[in-house]
Amino acid sequence: MLIYTAAVILAVSVAWLICSNRIWYDFDITYRILHFIGDHIIFFAGITIAAGWLVIFSLYVYKLLGFLDKIIIESEKLTAPEGEQIQLPAELKSVQDDLNNIRERAARDAAAAREAEQRKNDLVVYLAHDLKTPLTSVIGYLSLMRDEPQISAELRAKYTGIALEKAERLEELINEFFDITRFNLTHISPELENVNFTRLIEQTAFEFEPILKEKGLSWKLDIDRDTELLCDADKMERVLDNIIRNAVSYSYPDTEIMLSLKKNDGSVIFSVKNKGKTISGEKLDRIFEQFYRLDSSRGTRSGGAGLGLAIAKEITELHGGTIKAESSDESVTFTVEIPV
Repeated sequence: MLIYTAAVILAVSVAWLICSNRIWYDFDITYRILHFIGDHIIFFAGITIAAGWLVIFSLYVYKLLGFLDKIIIESEKLTAPEGEQIQLPAELKSVQDDLNNIRERAARDAAAAREAEQRKNDLVVYLAHDLKTPLTSVIGYLSLMRDEPQISAELRAKYTGIALEKAERLEELINEFFDITRFNLTHISPELENVNFTRLIEQTAFEFEPILKEKGLSWKLDIDRDTELLCDADKMERVLDNIIRNAVSYSYPDTEIMLSLKKNDGSVIFSVKNKGKTISGEKLDRIFEQFYRLDSSRGTRSGGAGLGLAIAKEITELHGGTIKAESSDESVTFTVEIPV
């Protein structure tokens, strides 16, 4: 509009100069028209400029509406993430890139949601099956004791012990259901206090001694003494428990589990390293996802609900820390770093 206005003013000036250098006769009709225009030059120039502005404005509005129509039409592809890419005019390259990014992100989110739903459904199937198994055993042994009241005290004690073991397993599975509910429906908030982290690790390791003996495993400890940490003791104990339990579940029999605790530049680094099947990079990227289990063929007895490492990651990050997993040469290492 500014350029057009300047052009009109320049054209009027040039025309005025040319007309002023010519000799005109009063009876010349052209002279009379130009003389009339000259007497009202501001009006005629204003009308010309206004008309030009209107045309320019209309053209740009028409172009803008065309862009909007194109965006609306192409936006329909957002609901069809598997189709072709959104294509817009060159002037709308940034809008095109943003829409394609949204489309790709929506496709990834939808795929992740479907996968999470499938994992949850698989989990329900696993747990339902494993709930039925110990329950069937409890009912079976209790029925034996009811139907055979004359069985020996030794046999009765054996049946009672087996029924109790299966009932305890049933309780563990039910607790896993509660864990899933709490993890999805509540936000874990830490209650911080100064904790002797060395003692917490030693106590947790000691509690795993019976389980280690069952598999022929042993500890190799490398722990700094009197390491203090500001944390929620109960929740950090759960992180330790989940990581160690994972190491025990996936260790080769008759091997060592390395337990390390070090202070390093304002942070505490805790790691667990076990000898076991090497985990691929793809699985390492997903190992902290909810309901993800390294071996889907393993029952919940050995593999858990696939929630322990996800909860460990949640708690670690709530403490401002990081957790990572590494695997090579038939060894797996989990490392947790928490700021002091």
